[in-house]
Amino acid sequence: MDLDNQEIETLGINTVRILSADAVQKANSGHPGTPMALAPMGHVLWADYMKYNPKNPHWANRDRFILSAGHACMLQYSFLYLTGYDISLDDIKNFRQLNSKTAGHPEYGLAPGIDVTTGPLGQGFANGVGFAIGQKHLAARYNKPGFDLFDYKVYAICSDGDMMEGVTSEAASIAGHLELGNIIYLYDDNHISIEGDTDITFNEDVAKRFEAYGWHVQTVDDGNDIAAIANAIRNAKGETQKPSLIKVRTQIAYGSPNKVNTSGAHGSPLGAAEIRLVKEFFGFDPDQSFEVPDEVIKYYAEKGAKGAALEAKWNDLFSAYKEQYPELAAEYELFSQGGLPAGWEANLPVFKASDPKMATRQASGKVLNAIADCLPALIGGSADLAPSTDTNLKAYTSFTTEHRDGRNFHFGIREHAMGSILNGMALTNGIIPYGATFLMFSEYMRPPIRLAAIMKIRPIYVYTHDSIGVGEDGTTHQPVEQLISLRSIPNITLIRPADANESAQAWRVALEHKDGPVALIFTRQALPILDQDKYAKAAGLEKGAYILSEASKTPEVILIATGSEVSLILQAQALLEAEGVSTRVVSMPSWELFEKQDAAYKETVFPKVIKKRLAVEMASPLGWHKYVTDGGDILAMTTFGESAPADELYKHFGFTVDNVVKKAKALL
Repeated sequence: MDLDNQEIETLGINTVRILSADAVQKANSGHPGTPMALAPMGHVLWADYMKYNPKNPHWANRDRFILSAGHACMLQYSFLYLTGYDISLDDIKNFRQLNSKTAGHPEYGLAPGIDVTTGPLGQGFANGVGFAIGQKHLAARYNKPGFDLFDYKVYAICSDGDMMEGVTSEAASIAGHLELGNIIYLYDDNHISIEGDTDITFNEDVAKRFEAYGWHVQTVDDGNDIAAIANAIRNAKGETQKPSLIKVRTQIAYGSPNKVNTSGAHGSPLGAAEIRLVKEFFGFDPDQSFEVPDEVIKYYAEKGAKGAALEAKWNDLFSAYKEQYPELAAEYELFSQGGLPAGWEANLPVFKASDPKMATRQASGKVLNAIADCLPALIGGSADLAPSTDTNLKAYTSFTTEHRDGRNFHFGIREHAMGSILNGMALTNGIIPYGATFLMFSEYMRPPIRLAAIMKIRPIYVYTHDSIGVGEDGTTHQPVEQLISLRSIPNITLIRPADANESAQAWRVALEHKDGPVALIFTRQALPILDQDKYAKAAGLEKGAYILSEASKTPEVILIATGSEVSLILQAQALLEAEGVSTRVVSMPSWELFEKQDAAYKETVFPKVIKKRLAVEMASPLGWHKYVTDGGDILAMTTFGESAPADELYKHFGFTVDNVVKKAKALL
């Protein structure tokens, strides 16, 4: 069949619609209507505008694509298959099945060409802001005259649901403020959600809202008008000062006679009878499933194949760059591959026991500033709390519209967006991002924390003000359940250091860590610096738990603590030993790191024969029972805190030396 360009485009778009409907129907699960509506948008992006190479999905200067409307994933899977990524028609047929590449929502690392895991609405939108920041920062550091190494765009398709989520508002606000003109988002304005027409809850003027955020906004009245969509994208590419939003009015389940523009096409299969009608509407054989015309395969394969030449040209450019800027090229290659400079850890400060007491948040700040020069990939900031979290890199400027090379980020009071933006930054090879707030406000960040853990990427969270030691701010600011809540998330590593030297080691472990986010938990209140000559070295932190101070003879009781409570149990040990009770002290800054140790090491720290153990932590007792077996006890928080000076709270809740001694002796 010899088709002209318009005919092959139409056939390709309709093929994607049919593939999406068939895959959802075979799985008996999914969202067919949205990919059917979005197929023209997807066609314009994959056929004409996006820069990508299916043979190397990780090419550094590819355009990023985010399906923030992750429920429409069959759109993305269809175009990845057609343009030549390592996704087969069998993978399409295996949609939403066990061990399939084509999961129910796009998953990073599962299918090639998926730049970020999406599904929870609003997250992808905000991730894209992180991608855009990453591109701007890489360009500022590495691009040179004649060497535009990093000039990629960030494309996304967003839904009505994305526009309703609060995280979108946070992220849109900061993107407009930072003038991230490398963002081009298409908004699928289909007016349908699960409960029906969106006007039951959502009738604001989205275009004016985004104009108020400082975005460049265009409207396309017909989602099937590929010429209008293409023209809007061209205009967006020409707008370099403002992020772009293209509002496209679509019809959900376009081509379905009975379910077009209804919620019935949103979250469930169309049904066998309706799919027959859809195929007849588009001129496909209603008795065939997963029909892909040869002309369509050839057409999109040729579109995808163009990416190899684009990457080859970029590789030649980078080779010339390496000759002219060898140090910068070597630096980028090292960090983009997840490496760290040889001997970087020599810059970690060592604190003396004779130094004044120091909050671990302050120690963390000293560590950050000590290592900043040798780790130029390390960038980050806080949700308007840098003076309190001690996360400002003092020798460096802030990331602004004028200073894209700035390494200090001001996320504003937008914890949710901060977490999501960090994920986009963490997925940008060559950047090690961190973000800070009070531990209590990690609650605002829970969705992106969970997604980072699912993706096994490594943003670093700096959480300070970690206990009732916050004091007078009271129950609203005193975390109780947050430690166990974070620990319960698979793939996350939580580290709560006991003093300044453990804080330095916590940063070392975090920076060397792979496969998941790291949460560093620091105190507001000052703590004594433990004597590295008297007690075990803080480097023991890397094992998660270690014998900090051994008993004078075979231990009768083991005291275990994290963070500020370690100093407390050391004092208790001294009194117990003076009374003839041989007592071992274990610092246990990270359950997750400890669980990675072999059985032999675990037995040296917690011998099975020693049942008398007391765990001390100013947080929920949940989870400690794994380490405190029958015969042991836990001193923890079983209520919220109170508003009072910290020392009074310690007495009120029993976190005193006398009470620890009393509880330890009661075990015996």
